[in-house]
Amino acid sequence: MWQKYVAEYCKTCDRCQKANKSTGKRLGNMMKIQEPRGPWKIVHMDWVTGLPPGGYRIYNACLVIVEIFSKTPIFLPFQKYDTAMDTAYLI
Repeated sequence: MWQKYVAEYCKTCDRCQKANKSTGKRLGNMMKIQEPRGPWKIVHMDWVTGLPPGGYRIYNACLVIVEIFSKTPIFLPFQKYDTAMDTAYLI
């Protein structure tokens, strides 16, 4: 009995409707990730920036590499202003 009352109240409550309203774009369809056939066939890379400074060179960014077959993460420290050549050298 009370469930109907709560549901009806939430449908008519302006505050509830605004809180539950989706304002962003609709998400796309999910896609299956391709299965790797062996180690180091597929890797994912992403940057993490805005980290507090630390280390010998005052690193404040990190390149995260994940080898998908074994799901092994590798974390490489960088400075925010390192170049593409610096990245290629470390990889």
